[in-house]
Amino acid sequence: MEIHFHAHHADVSETMRTRAERDVLKAAARIPRVVEAIIRFEQDGALRRVSLTFKAPMHHDIVGSAEGRYFGPALTLALARLRAQVAKEDQVKPKGRAHQLARARD
Repeated sequence: MEIHFHAHHADVSETMRTRAERDVLKAAARIPRVVEAIIRFEQDGALRRVSLTFKAPMHHDIVGSAEGRYFGPALTLALARLRAQVAKEDQVKPKGRAHQLARARD
């Protein structure tokens, strides 16, 4: 899996990058076949924003974003929102191909 970091008008410490990478790898383990993760850090005055995007084949892009005064809490909230989407997607599974073929024969 490729991880891309983007920092828009923000100074991101190496510790924060390492933490973000570790947390993204942990979250990506729950999604089958994730091929790319994009982590965006943005700063606008005192407001910091973190956006996480997972890309996987046969899936919609899964995006979690949050903002706060510091990057740490914003990263934690963005990961929580991303995990909620993953959990929601796990609940709604598409019907299998065998089911579609059975319906086509009827």
